[in-house]
Amino acid sequence: MMERAKKTVVACESQPVTAEGLRWLISQSPELEFAGATDSPEAALRLLGENSPAVLILDKSFGAQALLGTLSVIQASHSPTSAVVWGISMTEGEALRYMQAGARGILRKSAPPETVMACLRAVAGGATWMEDSASRGRAGGARSGGPTLTPREHQVLELVAHGLKNREIAAELGIRPGTVKVHLKHIFEKTGVRGRFGLALAGLEPLAAPDPPPLELPT
Repeated sequence: MMERAKKTVVACESQPVTAEGLRWLISQSPELEFAGATDSPEAALRLLGENSPAVLILDKSFGAQALLGTLSVIQASHSPTSAVVWGISMTEGEALRYMQAGARGILRKSAPPETVMACLRAVAGGATWMEDSASRGRAGGARSGGPTLTPREHQVLELVAHGLKNREIAAELGIRPGTVKVHLKHIFEKTGVRGRFGLALAGLEPLAAPDPPPLELPT
């Protein structure tokens, strides 16, 4: 029986010692192979053009502008490489911004080795990962086949995915903030997603198409 080829991982890491730690950790995996490390996003993009690894680990310490630019290039080039952004700290807003820009995984550098490897395997396999969802598998619990969201709930979910707050969503839809809270409560119950960040990530992926929204008067 032919042995399945390992999926390759490249690290764009500011600390050489950390890159060596990743090299050692990944070398223990029967599914993944460490394909090199770079010390800048520019060098990482050149390496991607040459090797097209399955996963690129991006160090958050290079700065938001550099990372967002790198993610944009990966998206625009339709590269098969999936990016994981990791850092010593990560706010929900930062994580959502990177996911919206095209990252497929979010990790903290303080994550245990088994969590790092679980993330890399998931992303290499085409899944989306965020560290907070380790116990739930893929990030984003809203999928077709589950309870159907109403057209208005779909609208609220889409606006959450774009980073709008309750008051902004209310203004956009012509309803009261309290009504937005009710819709969010129903969305959480139907999807099983916990937290606004997880809900925003769920909204980044397509859900079952709703019927046209009915006329709804402000409440």
